[in-house]
Amino acid sequence: MLEQERPIIGFHKQRLLVKPIKINGHGLGKDKRMKVKCMATSIPADNVPDMEKRKLMNLLLLGALALPTGGMLVPYATFFAPPGSGGGSGGTVAKDALGNDVVATEWLKTHAPGTRTLTEGLKGDPTYLVVENDGTLATYGINAVCTHLGCVVPWNTAENKFICPCHGSQYNNQGRVVRGPAPLSLALAHADIDDGKVVFVPWIETDFRTGDAPWWS
Repeated sequence: MLEQERPIIGFHKQRLLVKPIKINGHGLGKDKRMKVKCMATSIPADNVPDMEKRKLMNLLLLGALALPTGGMLVPYATFFAPPGSGGGSGGTVAKDALGNDVVATEWLKTHAPGTRTLTEGLKGDPTYLVVENDGTLATYGINAVCTHLGCVVPWNTAENKFICPCHGSQYNNQGRVVRGPAPLSLALAHADIDDGKVVFVPWIETDFRTGDAPWWS
């Protein structure tokens, strides 16, 4: 068997060559062995990878990864960011059950005096839009989240009260607590009309129902 050299591994600027040694030509047996010599030889300088090209390829790879990664982060950042206001005054346009903007004149055509109907208000909270007994919109909205454990409190027309189905808390027709275990009245929001639409604005003034500072602001 003729000796021959075969390159098997390239490492930095050297390579290893396998140099088989003549093997006993007799039949296979327990004492048959193969000896391998490894020789190190230098790789020609023109075969060494260009470091500048490698850096450039790394930069291109990082750029390619950054585009899809940034695209995925934008929706997450938007999701976790607090909701913005609906206008420059910090208000939010009220939305009906279908997600449409509430137009005051149209609302009054379909909602009778004395009704209290849920809409979407500040921060997406369910908020009652109140039609006064004289057929006008009240200047306040009533947050429907119970101050006990956060259940949505329905309006009970027969009782003329808001009665929580979870633990029995009761509030009068303006949302003032009249029976526990809820410790506080329902939160308020201003219900203004801007360009014909109902806009809820944060209530930071004194609570007219109790004369106290608003606990929710």
